[in-house]
Amino acid sequence: MILVIARKELYMMFCSPLAWMLFASIQLLFAWFFLGRLDAFLQLQPQLIQIANPPGFTEIIVTPVFALAAIVLLLMTPLLTMRQFAEERKNHTLTLLLSAPVSITEIVLGKFLGLIVFFLGVILLMVAMFLTLLVGGTLDYGLLISGGLGLFLLICCFIALGLYISSLTTQPVIAAIGMLGVLLGFWVVDLVSSDYQGWIYLVSIFKQFELFNNGLMDTFSLAYFLLFILFFLVLTIRRLDGERLHG
Repeated sequence: MILVIARKELYMMFCSPLAWMLFASIQLLFAWFFLGRLDAFLQLQPQLIQIANPPGFTEIIVTPVFALAAIVLLLMTPLLTMRQFAEERKNHTLTLLLSAPVSITEIVLGKFLGLIVFFLGVILLMVAMFLTLLVGGTLDYGLLISGGLGLFLLICCFIALGLYISSLTTQPVIAAIGMLGVLLGFWVVDLVSSDYQGWIYLVSIFKQFELFNNGLMDTFSLAYFLLFILFFLVLTIRRLDGERLHG
């Protein structure tokens, strides 16, 4: 049933021009920044040749594009998660969904999976763009996989948080603004933290992503992402379960 709900969500998203516009604009922005970084690399190449162990395509091009993608998706994700429950409640279709012979867990996980597939397509197209660099050089596959995995986990956190906030209100715009405010708060926490020590590092979701993007996949960061996702999915399930029980 989870796959059926995920398929329905994907169908509904791609029936809307908003999803296509977001998908196209995201890819155009990433391609523009990618070409800018590639041009900068080509201009720096004469100086890089003189260094003993110069940074390659992955460090100069791929890592900065992943970092930009994290900020862009921070701004874009609320536009898709805002409608998941808030719009259904506004259109009075959430009552029908909750009264269906489907568990709340399946509903939440189905919507979560549908959004994951959408953003996974964004990441895979980015990786395909990076692989074109193999025509003129080599890539650090370990760093590429680490950065891609970190971005994927970061987006999963965004989606889980967005679903919970969407379940709290009847207005999609309020859900989008609320989620954006929370994510910007996390970003500010990352900006005021200059290192990977202290309590700020422990609560900064972007610091965990930066570690992955730098090729450091430690167990603490992985556990942080998984617990973050699980925490907000459970909150969403409990919120909707309470709504089903109380009508």
